[in-house]
Amino acid sequence: MDFKNKMLRDGALQDKVIVVTGGGSGLGKAMTHYFLELGAKVAITSRDLDKLKNTARELEQSTGGTCLPVSCDVRHYEQVEEMLNQVIDTFGKVDVLLNNAAGNFISPTERLSANAFDTIIDIVLKGTKNCTLAFGKHWIDSKQPQATVLNIVTTYAWTGSAYVVPSATAKAGVLAMTRSLAVEWAKYGIRTNAIAPGPFPTKGAWERLLPGDLAAQFDLSKKVPLQRVGDHQELANLAAYLVSDFSAYINGEVIVIDGGEWLKGAGQFNLLEAIPEALWDQLEAAIKAKKNK
Repeated sequence: MDFKNKMLRDGALQDKVIVVTGGGSGLGKAMTHYFLELGAKVAITSRDLDKLKNTARELEQSTGGTCLPVSCDVRHYEQVEEMLNQVIDTFGKVDVLLNNAAGNFISPTERLSANAFDTIIDIVLKGTKNCTLAFGKHWIDSKQPQATVLNIVTTYAWTGSAYVVPSATAKAGVLAMTRSLAVEWAKYGIRTNAIAPGPFPTKGAWERLLPGDLAAQFDLSKKVPLQRVGDHQELANLAAYLVSDFSAYINGEVIVIDGGEWLKGAGQFNLLEAIPEALWDQLEAAIKAKKNK
């Protein structure tokens, strides 16, 4: 089976209404495309309404689904409430919130201004909080029996990472929020999960993170035990499963999809893979000789 194949059966998300923040491009667009193919109605949000309209038109033409573009800056709670109301006015309800909007750049932390640091915190952590709180309050007040929040985090939400400190700080907060609300809001029928993707190249994000010829110098596929980066359909498959009713007993989980990259970086002796076979032969012979003394 090809890992680029679609996973769920046709109609798996029929009658679902899904909101995808940051849905105008990249991974948000890829996930939205698959949700539409599976029968969901999807609202995509970002600050750039013209871009959203073009994306929505393209997605509707390619899938035959219904995609609603809604301008929203997730950093501002009142805009999130307006976006939520617009989705409800259009579709009558909302079942799923996918917090995908993010921002990031690489920089030594001492080179960052306070404003630059705040920008990432506001989009990633405050934006996720704003959307989750607004949607959660609506679901609880309206006594909706089932709802799902799916957050996109990253593996360095656990470990931290140099040179992306604002992002690591914000994603760690989202990770804690995911697990906390999974317990607190389960009694309302709200499931809260997250995905921690590894390298999934997107034009916009990767050009910001690895500008110029840095992408060629830092081949991220070499950091992955499977020796490749992720395909967008793989992430879309996982996201679709986690927002579908097939995952109804999964709550508070954070699923890593990175080909083993995180584990490779975490293992103390993983760098030994650079040792050539001939040297391993010498080391083995030396160990046996020592045992025989």
